[in-house]
Amino acid sequence: MAASKRTRTSYTTAPSVSRGSTSYSGGTQRTITKQLFGTSNLLNRAITSTTTPYHTTNDYGTTDSRPRTGYHSTARPTTGRPSTARPRTGVATLGAENQEIVCAVSESRGISPTVGLAFINLDTGEAVLSQVSDSQTYVRTVHKLMVFNPSNILIVSTASNPKSKLFSIIEDSLGDIGSNLTLLDRRYWAETTGLEYLQQLPFSEDVEALKTAVSGNYYAVCCLAAVLKYVELALSKVFPYRSLRIKYEPSEGSMMVDLATIQSLELVQNSHNAKSRDCLFGLLNETLTPMGSRLLRSNILQPLTNPETLNVRWEALEELSTKEEMFFGVRTALKPFLDVDKMLTQLILVPLQPSISYTEQATNNVIMLKSFLMLIKPVFEGLTGARSSMLLEIRSMCASDTVDLILELINKSINEDTQHANQPLDLRNQRTYAVKSCVNGLLDVARMTYKEAMTDALQHITDLADEHKLALQTKFDNTRQFYIKLRAEELEDRNLPAVFINVFRKKDMIECQTLDLMKRNQKIANAHSEVLVMSSQTVEQLITDIREHMSALFKICEGLAMLDMLASFAQVVTSQDYVRPVISETLAVSAGRHPIREKIHNTKYIPNDVYATQQTRFQIITGCNMSGKSTYIRSVALVTVMAQIGSFVPAQYAAFPIIRQLFARVSMDDNIEANVSTFAAEMRETAFILRNVDKQSMVIVDELGRGTSTRDGLAIALAIAEALVESRALVWFATHFRDLATIMSERSGVVSLHLAVDTTQEDKMEMAYRIAAGTVQEEHYGLKLARVVPLPADVIQHAEHVAATLEEHMRQRKKRSLAIVQARRRKLLLNLKEHLVQAKNGTMSSDDLGQWLKGLQKEFVIRMTALDEEARKAELGLEDDQEQDEACKDEIGSDGGVVAVETSVETAERQVERAITSSSQLVQSGSLRYVDAIESGFSRESCEMLSIHG
Repeated sequence: MAASKRTRTSYTTAPSVSRGSTSYSGGTQRTITKQLFGTSNLLNRAITSTTTPYHTTNDYGTTDSRPRTGYHSTARPTTGRPSTARPRTGVATLGAENQEIVCAVSESRGISPTVGLAFINLDTGEAVLSQVSDSQTYVRTVHKLMVFNPSNILIVSTASNPKSKLFSIIEDSLGDIGSNLTLLDRRYWAETTGLEYLQQLPFSEDVEALKTAVSGNYYAVCCLAAVLKYVELALSKVFPYRSLRIKYEPSEGSMMVDLATIQSLELVQNSHNAKSRDCLFGLLNETLTPMGSRLLRSNILQPLTNPETLNVRWEALEELSTKEEMFFGVRTALKPFLDVDKMLTQLILVPLQPSISYTEQATNNVIMLKSFLMLIKPVFEGLTGARSSMLLEIRSMCASDTVDLILELINKSINEDTQHANQPLDLRNQRTYAVKSCVNGLLDVARMTYKEAMTDALQHITDLADEHKLALQTKFDNTRQFYIKLRAEELEDRNLPAVFINVFRKKDMIECQTLDLMKRNQKIANAHSEVLVMSSQTVEQLITDIREHMSALFKICEGLAMLDMLASFAQVVTSQDYVRPVISETLAVSAGRHPIREKIHNTKYIPNDVYATQQTRFQIITGCNMSGKSTYIRSVALVTVMAQIGSFVPAQYAAFPIIRQLFARVSMDDNIEANVSTFAAEMRETAFILRNVDKQSMVIVDELGRGTSTRDGLAIALAIAEALVESRALVWFATHFRDLATIMSERSGVVSLHLAVDTTQEDKMEMAYRIAAGTVQEEHYGLKLARVVPLPADVIQHAEHVAATLEEHMRQRKKRSLAIVQARRRKLLLNLKEHLVQAKNGTMSSDDLGQWLKGLQKEFVIRMTALDEEARKAELGLEDDQEQDEACKDEIGSDGGVVAVETSVETAERQVERAITSSSQLVQSGSLRYVDAIESGFSRESCEMLSIHG
C-alpha cells in the first residue's frame, strides 16, 4: 500500500497559518504561532495540543502516517500506485487540477455510522455539504473525499486518541487522495454556528431550500461550521454576506466508484503515463473552458443515477450533435472564456487585512468580469433555435437581464474600452486607466505621474541605444519590470559597456538593466501603486454592488460548464460512430466497442455484443491469452459509465439499467510477462467488493486467483463466484479456469462465453476477438502461446506430455448426476419464465407474438426432453463407469454449485409458478399444449410445474 511507504514522523496539529508557512514541532510551534498572531489566543484555541501525532506541513502538506502495527485497513487497498503528496504540480494522481479545497469530516458512533462532510473550494467559491449513511468500511465517505480531492481534511481532535475507525481509514487513504490531515478542537464543530452561517452566507434565494435540505443533518451542519471557522482563523479569509455558493449533495443520486476501480479502469488517468490522454477523461475532454473540464471530471467520478436527468442530457446532446450550425456556433462562443469560477470567487473572498496586491487583483477581476459578460451574448446567439429543455434553460440564463444590469454598473465606473489583456505590460496599463477620469482628482494626478515615469524609462532605453550604438529591445515582466534585451552577436568585437548591470545570457540573447532604469522602474511601480490606492474605493464599491448579483453570475457559469461538457461530448460522438443509449431493465449492447482502445489502435476495432439480465447476470468469460477478455469486460464498464454521465456510447444499439455501484478487480497490465499484483492484495480488493456489492451493482473481475496455486486459485475463485451470484449483481468474470465455467454452469443466472481464437495452424494463433457462447474449446492454448514466444522445443514437448496425461485423468472423472440434471431443468424453467414475462409486457403484434411463441415452444420442448433423458439414464445407472471419478466434481460443487441451487430453487420455483400463472392466457391459447408436451417426452412433474394441464 501507498501508506506503508511513508515514514515515521512526530508532528503537531497546527493548521496551515499562511501559504508557504513552515510547520514546527513541540514548543517551537507554540513560539512561532505567538510570533505570527501576537498575544491573541484566538487561533491557539482552534489548534489542539502539540503533543498529538499530526501536523500540517508547508502550504498543503502530507500527513506522514506511522507504520502499521496490528491494524489492517478496511478501506480498499491499491496495488502498485505510488503515493503522491501535496503540493502537486500539474495533474494529481486522480487527474485533478491543483485547487485549494478544505474539507471537514465528523461522524456519529454506532453500528451504521452517519458521516457529515463539508467542502469549501477556495478557488471556485463553492461549498458542498453532504451527510452519508455509511457502512462499517466507510466506502462512501472515502469515495466523496476521493471525488473532491481536498488539500486539507479537518477532523475532530478527539477522534485521534484513541483512533476511531473513520480516522484510521482516512489516515490510510491520505497517500492516495493526496491530502493533509489537521485536527481541530471540538468546540468549533457547533451546530448553532453552522446554522448561523447558513442563514447569512448563501445567496438569498437559496437560504430556505438549504434549511430544508439540511434539516436533521446535524453532522453536515457541524462540519460547515468547522470548515468556515478554519478558513477564517487559519487562512485569514472571510466570505461576505450573501456571497457563498452553497449546495447540499445527498449521498444518493450518483454511482459509487471506488478508488481502485477508477485507477484500474483508467477513468481519469492513464495507469502507465499520468500525462497521457489515453483514459476516459482524456477521450471525452474536448472542453474549451476550465469549468467544463472540472464538471466532466466530477461526472466521470460520480455518474448520475437519475433516469430523468440522463434523458434530458441525451436530448441536449442529440440536438447539438445533429445541428451542425448550432454546434459550431456554441464551440466558437465558448472558446474565449477564462476560468470564470476562480474570477468570481476572488470577487467574493475578502482578506482580513487587504493589501495593495489585493487591490491590484480586484481591479484585474473587474476587468475580467467585464470581458466575461461581453462573451455571454455570442453563447445566447449560438443557441438560437434550440428545442431541448436543457439548452433552452442555458439560453435563458444567458439572456438574463442581470447581465445587462451588471455591465451597466461596470460601465459607470470603468472605461468602456478597458479590456482584459494577456501581456503583463498591457494588463498593468489597463489596470492603471481602468477607472474613469474625473472620479477623483488625485487619481488623475497619479496617472500623469505614472505616464511621465513610463515615458522617462522608455526614453532612457532609447538614449542608451543611441549612445552605445546597440540595437536594444525593450522588454517587460512582472518581476524585473522594464529590462533590456540584445543579441550576443552585437558584442563579438567589444565588451558590454559597464553601465549595464544584472546581465544574463540566454542562448544567443543577453538580458540586462541599468541602475537608472531600475530607479525609473521603482518610480513607475510607486506611481502605479498610488493609482491603485486612489482607484481602490471606486473598485471596492463596484465589487460590493456586483456581489448582490453574484448568484445569477454563478448560475450562468454553471450553465456554461454544462454546455461546454455537452459540446465536448458532441465533438466526440460526431467524430466516432456513437449511439444514444436508453434506460432499460436489461443491459443490451449491440456491436459495442472499447472507447479508448478504438481510439488509440490503428487497426479496425472488432465490436462485440453484450446482453445481461437477472437470468444471465453472471457471465464467465474464457479464452486464450491476448484474445481480448480484459478488453471485452472493461468495455462493458466504460460504456456504462459513459451512458450514466450523459454521453452517447460506442455501439450500434445500447440499453442500460441504472447501476449504482461499480467495482473492478482488473489487472493493471495485460503483458503476460508482467507480475502486476500480489495474491494478498488481490484478495483484499475482492473482499472489499464482497462486503459492498448488491443487486444494483456491476462487477468486473479479471483473472481472479492466478496469484496462487492452480487448485487453491480455482477453489477461491469458485467460492467468490458463488458469493457474487448470490448478490444478484451484474458480473463479468474473466478467467482461465475452465473448470470454474463447467461447475458454475449449473447455477441459475450463470452463462459461459468465450473469445474465439483459431489455433489450427502450427506455431500460429489467430485471434478473432469475437465473443461466442460456451466455454473456450481450444485445447492447450497456453502451450500454443509458449510455442509462439518461443520456448525451447524439448520444454514444449515435455509440457505437452504432462498436459495430455492430466487431461486423460480428468476426462475419467466426469459424470452426470440427478442433482445437476434437476438444477439444469429448473434453470430452463426460470429462463422460460423470463421470456414469457417479457412477451406479456412487450409490444409485439399478434402474428409476431404467435410465431415467436411457437419457436420458444419448440426450443423448450427439445431441451426439456434432453434433460429428462439424462435424468432417466442417471436413474438407471447407465453411466456408473464414471460414478467414482465424478465424485471430485460433486465435492467441489456440493457446497457451492449444486447445494446452492437446491437452497435457492424454492424461491425460484414460486416465482416461476406465479409467472406462468400470470401468463396462463399464452399457455391456454395453444402455445404450449399438454398433449404435445407428453408426446415429446415431458414428465408429468414438468407439465405440472409449467401449469400445462390436459
